[in-house]
Formats: sequence, structure tokens, C-alpha cells
Amino acid sequence: MTLYDSSSRHSVLTRTAEKLGAQLLPTPSVPGWTRCGVDVMDAIHQRRAVRAYSNRAVQPDVVRTLIRAAIRAPSTVNQQPWAFVVIQDIVLLRRLSDRAKELSIAALRPGTPMWTHRSILADRAFNVFYDGSTLIAICAHAGPSWPANEDCCLAAQNLMLAAHGLGLGTCPIGFAREALNEPAAKHELRIPDDHAVVMPILVGYPREMPPLMPRDDPRILSWTNPT
Repeated sequence: MTLYDSSSRHSVLTRTAEKLGAQLLPTPSVPGWTRCGVDVMDAIHQRRAVRAYSNRAVQPDVVRTLIRAAIRAPSTVNQQPWAFVVIQDIVLLRRLSDRAKELSIAALRPGTPMWTHRSILADRAFNVFYDGSTLIAICAHAGPSWPANEDCCLAAQNLMLAAHGLGLGTCPIGFAREALNEPAAKHELRIPDDHAVVMPILVGYPREMPPLMPRDDPRILSWTNPT
């Protein structure tokens, strides 16, 4: 594994790399430019949703590194509307999983894509967090003048690609969004009333990697080129 070298040997990323035994790449001589040891296109094409995790804990420095990567995402007029909730309490995650399943089952309707998964949601043993031990929930600060939800989704992609580069797996858990946004859950997690969970992301060390899922050819509706 390789990571970019920062300007300071005491940066969080440097310490994380040393803990993980990663090889740091030298900073190129071009001013203002840092080299990334994980090819961006490789990370985009190799990242996948992981649903089987080892019991290896995700350390706080690693979580902070991922969050710092997340906030490098673009945001409308640089409003940076995101905030983060980190849950590493397995008992709490299991309770939130049970509530998420209840809400999802109640919302199921015949003919919808999730209808075929109703038996999984009804399984008492099924954990929507796949027995992972770290959930990072990206929250949006509501505001009238910028698309906070979209900005938080951009931050989520940054976080997942950074995790892939650090040898971690991730999985967006949309099932959990409604449960996390219930008033009781927001109170317990100290999420302010003017914030809402947009993207809960499970993070951990993969026990196994799923195969890459095929993608259909992109639908390009139009491509204007005056030349």
C-alpha cells in the first residue's frame, strides 16, 4: 500500500501510514502538488461495497484521516455544510439496525426494488451494518441557499475512495438513514435539530472482497460539439 507524503512528517496521514506499514511516496518537486500513491482511476474502478468485515478495530486516527479526506470534496460556494457522527458502539449499532429494519419493512410496497428483499429484512439475525464496528454518518446542515445533501454525497465518495486507498472496505447503508434521523436517535447521537443524516457509511477491514459488479454502458443523452 502506498500513500501520498504530506509536507509534515507529523501529519495524521503520515502517522496512519506508519501504523499500517504503508510506503510513503516522496513529494514531487512541482510546487503545490502532492503525489498520490493509489491511482485515482484504479481506486474508482476497484472500490466496491463490502459486506463482510474482520474484527480488527478501526483506530481513531484512521477515522480522522477519512473525515479529513471527505471534507476536501467540493461544496457549493464553499459552504461546507457537512458534519460527522462516528458510531463504534456495537450494541448501539445493533439497536439501530433493528429499528432500521422495522422502518424499512413498514415502507415496503409490492413492485418496488426492495420488495424482493423483504425476507432478508424480516430475518431477526440480519444486521444492516453487517456486524461491522464503525459507522460514519455524514450529516447535512440545512440551509436555504445551497444543496447540502449533494455536497455531503460528494464528501461520501471522497471518504470511500480514501478508505479504499488505506486498505479499508466501505458500504453505504441507506437502510439506516430513516432510523438515524428519528428524534430519539438524533438526541442520543447529539445531532442538532437543524442537521440531518444524509449518508451513513460502514467502514472496516474486509474479511473478504466481493467480486466487482458489472456496469451497463453509460447512457449519454446528448453530446454537443460545434466542430
